[in-house]
Amino acid sequence: MKFFVYVFIFIVSLLFTVSFLLPTKEKPLYSDEALREAALSRNMSSTPATYEELLKLVDTPQNRLTKEKIELGKGLYYDKILSKNKDISCATCHVISQDQKDKDIFVKALTSKTNDKTDCVVCHLSDQSGTDRFETAVGHGGAQNPHHLNTLTILNTSLAKYLTWDGDVETVEDQVGLSIQDATQMNLSKEEVQKRLSADAEYVKKFELAFGKVSFENTQKAIGAYIRTLVTRSGYDRFLDGDNDAINAKAKKGLAHFLNFGCKGCHTGVTVGGQSIQKFPLRDYNSIVDVTNSFNEEEKGREVSDFDFNAKMYHPFPFENKGGFMGKEGERLFRVPMLRNVTKTSPYFHNGAVAKIREAVFLMGKHQLGMHLTNEQIDEIVEFLKSLEGDVVDYKIVNKDAV
Repeated sequence: MKFFVYVFIFIVSLLFTVSFLLPTKEKPLYSDEALREAALSRNMSSTPATYEELLKLVDTPQNRLTKEKIELGKGLYYDKILSKNKDISCATCHVISQDQKDKDIFVKALTSKTNDKTDCVVCHLSDQSGTDRFETAVGHGGAQNPHHLNTLTILNTSLAKYLTWDGDVETVEDQVGLSIQDATQMNLSKEEVQKRLSADAEYVKKFELAFGKVSFENTQKAIGAYIRTLVTRSGYDRFLDGDNDAINAKAKKGLAHFLNFGCKGCHTGVTVGGQSIQKFPLRDYNSIVDVTNSFNEEEKGREVSDFDFNAKMYHPFPFENKGGFMGKEGERLFRVPMLRNVTKTSPYFHNGAVAKIREAVFLMGKHQLGMHLTNEQIDEIVEFLKSLEGDVVDYKIVNKDAV
């Protein structure tokens, strides 16, 4: 009898030990349905799958979308006629064509002495990213942005509330006008725009169909109308729409972290960002305390800017502050970046100081959330971000009651 008891105990012990050695299937943080509901309840909705649904989000009384406007805008978007030297177009910096033939401006920038290794365009020239992937924007005559700000993606911008790094521009039409006239971008005056387009018989016909006449304002509206259709859909959208197999288990874990850790507090909406202006970094590990340890008590009460030597040493960012840009009104307030296609729009942050997505996620965890994310958590969040990679939707554009 004792023999059988010993055998039984041995077998139970063996099974117990083996259970620790065998791989186990980790339980999900959420069921698929619960994860989907958690995202949707936090205003993380999917991109419209049809043109009719898109119109509900991007059509505006100031620029009603019509097929004629959109087709005219598309032509202008790729036409170099809107740049002073007729050598660049909107598509030069906001790349959305994988077979763009003219790449002279990219080649010049890549071979310039100021080029830096974090210019991701070196390897990703053909990506459909909606940006140029340079550290800093390059425009007319090879001019770089004076604040070393990089080019934000044009994709999905019609779904965002703020369009620029400081959040000062809120409509794609306004941004078009500013980009055409800016000396470091296309550097063309309103008057010259109208003169050039009015001298082109084909454009005159198209403007008459879309608006009735050629004007700078109508040029803005036409390009703006086209940009409003440049939105992307991905596996993430299909998952939100009910397809449980549209993203993998690792991406689902990443989405769960994204929701639980608080990332969704700022990165929200259809665009997963672009809806608010937020302070960065929230947690300043390069704070005034770090640069004034040798000050006496009276000096510690003064502002860092009162000490010229120390002020030059100090900045709050967890990377080199190339360009010296400090956000809206110098208060380090920045538009929250949109995360759709974020894995295609490196380098990251306002001055392109960070080349890798994993490092960007780590820095955001540390400086915005106050968390030291593990390598596994970072990998899972990155996998979720990959699920946001999508192509521009080829909508069947038809005229409704637009004027």
